[in-house]
Amino acid sequence: MERTHVCVLYGGRSLERDVSLVTGRRVIRALKDLDYRVSDIDVDESLVRRLVELRPDAAFIALHGRGGEDGTVQELLEILGIPYTGPGVPASIKAMDKVLAKHIFMGASIPTPPFYAFNDAAFRDMGAKDSLDIIAGQLGLPVVVKPSAQGSALGINFAADARDLPRAMMSALSFDRKVMLEKYVVGRELAVSILDGPDGPELLPVVEAKPREDHSYYDFDSRYVLGETDFTAPAELTDGQLATVTSTALAAYHALGCAGFSRVDIMMDADGIPWVLEVNTIPGLTESSLMPLAAEAAGMRFVDLVERMTRTAFC
Repeated sequence: MERTHVCVLYGGRSLERDVSLVTGRRVIRALKDLDYRVSDIDVDESLVRRLVELRPDAAFIALHGRGGEDGTVQELLEILGIPYTGPGVPASIKAMDKVLAKHIFMGASIPTPPFYAFNDAAFRDMGAKDSLDIIAGQLGLPVVVKPSAQGSALGINFAADARDLPRAMMSALSFDRKVMLEKYVVGRELAVSILDGPDGPELLPVVEAKPREDHSYYDFDSRYVLGETDFTAPAELTDGQLATVTSTALAAYHALGCAGFSRVDIMMDADGIPWVLEVNTIPGLTESSLMPLAAEAAGMRFVDLVERMTRTAFC
């Protein structure tokens, strides 16, 4: 019997290239262990030509950041008629744009921290910088400043004082033309991984990330440098907390139209309110990534997780 041919798309040219390379290499090894016929493409301008030449049965998308998570590569794969892993084009577009996603959450009555958003034109042409003191007063301090379309905690800044906001804004604008100022929620950082199966979406055990003392939040180093964060999987939650967190995560998943798999990042405050921060449609699969930790807590080996994720391309 001819083996199923899967092409792993990874690397690329986004700011998250290095993380994508690690994710992709782990996926390639797992697929080979599972006896798939595997091709791999470090994505560049030859992508379409190479896919036409290879004619794989499916593509496993391991691209993080722009081009991979924003619907771009998904659109190309649909044009070529190649099935692929993870959510489709509309969900990818919505989830990648944090501002758009938050408006969708608010419309669906899903708790998400209050926020404001500006593009660079508002600062360049409309004097938006003069509104920063007002924003600080309305959101309270500290304020989290984020690029709208960036992952892996890249470009995130905390403004503890209103005087810090212009610097934080300029830093975030160096990563994206649109930035978001978000109310800082103190609480427990939780990740809910969702994996579609024959009976619908399956929620893997919730993972709690606790950055070490020298990290004020779950930043890039906390995510990808081993030993920088303590993880608890499954997270220690009461039955009521677990039910609230998982139902909220599932609501966010459905609100964006996700399918296949995704990871929902939540901050649960002292009152037990699960504030949805974002939905990651191409979760990292490095050794310190949250979705593999959730799968392990469910008794699933990494190769089993990759097998389940690969099957979503054929659903």
